[in-house]
This record gives sequence, C-alpha cells and structure tokens, in this order.
Amino acid sequence: MHKVTVMSREGCHLCDVAEADVARICGELGVPWETADVDSDPEWQAEYGDQVPVILIDGVEHGYWRVEEERLRAALR
Repeated sequence: MHKVTVMSREGCHLCDVAEADVARICGELGVPWETADVDSDPEWQAEYGDQVPVILIDGVEHGYWRVEEERLRAALR
C-alpha cells in the first residue's frame, strides 16, 4: 500500500488546492495520505521550500506545484 504526503505551508493557496485534490483522489483509491508543514523542519524547508506543494509517494518526490491527476492515479495503481 502506498502512502502520499503533501509537503505544504501555512497560507499557501496552491497547497490548499493540492491537499483537496490529493484527499479526493486518495479517498477514491483508498490510499492513506497526510500533510507535512515544510517550515517545521530545516531540512524539509531547504529541500522543498521553493516548490510547495510537493507530493511525495512513499517518501519519494512525485511532483510539485500542481497535482497531475492522471499521473498520480497511475502511480498509485
């Protein structure tokens, strides 16, 4: 079973949109997902801070800025 993480930050409109998309897609596919505040960890901030939202699948970067629905669905199948 895969696990999706949305690396996001407070006040980020694109993050809100990505979280809603991931919630819908993962909900339909029965895949667990979570959010993580990129600003809560200096390493995360250095790695992902300029690209939020960042979508991780099983801890590996899948994409950033926008959710590509068909690509995400294919990766989670």
